[in-house]
Amino acid sequence: MGDARHEWMRPGAHEVAPGVHRIPLPLPNDGLRAVNVYAISDGDGLTLVDGGWALDEAREQLTAGLRKIGAGLGDIKRFLVTHAHRDHYTQAVAVRREYGSRVLLGEGEQHTIRKLMDPGHTPLDKQVELLTACGAKPVRDAVIAARGTKYRSTDWEEPDEWITESTDVDLADRPLRALPTPGHTRGHVVFVDGSSGLLFAGDHVLPHITPSIGFEQAPSESPLRDYMASLRLVRALPDMRLLPAHGPVTDSVHQRIDELLDHHDRRLATTADVVARGATTAYEAARALTWTRREHALDDLDPFNQMLAVLETSAHLDVLVLQAKLRTETIDGVKHYTAA
Repeated sequence: MGDARHEWMRPGAHEVAPGVHRIPLPLPNDGLRAVNVYAISDGDGLTLVDGGWALDEAREQLTAGLRKIGAGLGDIKRFLVTHAHRDHYTQAVAVRREYGSRVLLGEGEQHTIRKLMDPGHTPLDKQVELLTACGAKPVRDAVIAARGTKYRSTDWEEPDEWITESTDVDLADRPLRALPTPGHTRGHVVFVDGSSGLLFAGDHVLPHITPSIGFEQAPSESPLRDYMASLRLVRALPDMRLLPAHGPVTDSVHQRIDELLDHHDRRLATTADVVARGATTAYEAARALTWTRREHALDDLDPFNQMLAVLETSAHLDVLVLQAKLRTETIDGVKHYTAA
């Protein structure tokens, strides 16, 4: 990990504020490569923001990180989970089974959790359905071929408590406010430590990448509209240090939100332009756009990232429809877009 950009992934327990340690945990075969969980002193125990992916290696690194601050898994009183993606939620469930820690999650994740708990659930079934409506048959077929047949519904359980609206979470040493920020998922929440000027941001605000939008089992009608509204909601708060789930801690939430809003405004304009130049479906528009900071063509991405790219394009197209800049109609199950 000689690359300074990846230094944040170095294992350990890294103090980011008095009584708050960042513990990076590994992810398997994932471009993100690691997820931060934050261990917060809470009287005679700990509260963790996010839990990581339920993997042997992640458990080992979490145990080692906690040991460095004189604690163990049994000292975790509760997990405050920002959203129901596997890399944030499943290890919290696994630790709860052994040690009785409480798990809290935003109520907007109920639809997704209940689908994931169904033994008959097929992974990515919602995404396959959406790709069909995007006219992305090649991507849909590649995703179906790659997703495999094994699925363990036992990785998933409901939390002990659903977080509703803006909820105060009283820790022994500091108050936190759970603030719903739908967009990345319907039930995503961030945790605000106003007294210390810290934002535990989950995947809502990331320092190096733009979060995926609506990648879940039961997305809202317009995840991108929700996401941009949530960014503006957090932007209206006093500026804070950004404690993200993926990437290093940075000094200004406001600066990064401004960059993210500008990115999506520019992307909306570019997406409208490719429709004006003849793209009529989300798949055609995604192929006319470039992807990542390296500006790859869609066909250069692997099937999973092609899926994310097409669905992100669809989210931008649907916002343009809401803004009355495009019109849409469904023909033979595929959504088509034209200039308004």
